[in-house]
Amino acid sequence: MTALQPRPDKQAPQQSTTQAHKKRLDRVRCELADMGVDGMLVTNLTNVRYLSGFTGSAGLVLLLPDSQHFFSDGRYKEQARIEVPDFQIHIDTGGTNRNAGNPISQIDELGLLAGGDRIAFEADYVSVDTFNTWRSMFGTVQWTESTQLVEQLAMVKDPDELAALVEAVRITDNVFEEIQNDLKPGAVERELAARITFLIRHLGGDGDSFDPIVASGRNSAMPHAQPTDKQLEPGDFVVLDFGAHSGGYCADLTRTVCITTATDKHHEIYQAVLEAQRLGIAAVEANITASQVDAACRDYITTQGYGEQFVHATGHGLGLQVHTPPRLAKGSLDLLKDTMVVTVEPGIYIHGWGGVRIEDDILVGPNGGTPLNHSKKEPLLVLG
Repeated sequence: MTALQPRPDKQAPQQSTTQAHKKRLDRVRCELADMGVDGMLVTNLTNVRYLSGFTGSAGLVLLLPDSQHFFSDGRYKEQARIEVPDFQIHIDTGGTNRNAGNPISQIDELGLLAGGDRIAFEADYVSVDTFNTWRSMFGTVQWTESTQLVEQLAMVKDPDELAALVEAVRITDNVFEEIQNDLKPGAVERELAARITFLIRHLGGDGDSFDPIVASGRNSAMPHAQPTDKQLEPGDFVVLDFGAHSGGYCADLTRTVCITTATDKHHEIYQAVLEAQRLGIAAVEANITASQVDAACRDYITTQGYGEQFVHATGHGLGLQVHTPPRLAKGSLDLLKDTMVVTVEPGIYIHGWGGVRIEDDILVGPNGGTPLNHSKKEPLLVLG
């Protein structure tokens, strides 16, 4: 095993943040033009970050044909100045005027929306009550529902995003290398999960992409098991599912190991999942449907007699969140495109005995998929 070392200095970004966000805004404006609308109100914080670069916890974006506006509160005055240089910034300073505490009221007071404007909004994230308030406040604005507009564009990654994802994956691989030292009889699931979280930060990550899964023995038959006080025992499968968060982007890795001894059944189940994953990765290619990747994995596991024990989708997209479109699942019509990053993670789960899942992050290309992970997965690791 390697000694613990912090990450090296990150490579310089391949394009400036300003350039990257300008291209994203241009793509959104093209979509809005196709919809026949004049602008868009973006309220989902992940999408606000994607379009503007803002990393705080309160903000929204109003995108108009010839301008873009960012709204937040006084906590983020300096942060917005640094992170959102190409937007007109409007900060609520907590005063007593009627726009205090309400960015929508600020939009009204500034007169940014005129009568007859056609404005798209993110219908997935806006409550009926909020929408009714907007209609009351802007009676002449024509509101148009949009669904997953920004998310669909964000599936295709630009060079800055790919650089961040590669770094997140690198840190994640290094964490798996280090945690193997701790996988032995008597180790506790909950303590191992905490160790993973520590290692992610120690090796340069900003935090977890999601709460780590450490599931041993019978617990490994639950795909999203929460770590418990169970100790690892000889003969346990241990499913480790975790990812580093770096530069805003999420990695997602799953490895399954066996503690001290592995039976023929352990090897049989593991090899079935490993081969299914190999076939799934081999199927990844731009311009095919996501369901074709799912079928490559699922059909093989079914031929091995474990189709009913493969109980989840084969994978998902990665980005600013750990689960994004496309969804690699049966019946999915999502189309894979060049420079998407997706997971391929088949599994077999046997009630009362245990389970196996193997997952890598795959860069989609015109001639196939390229695994970004380099963590060992073949043959079955027997540790402890």
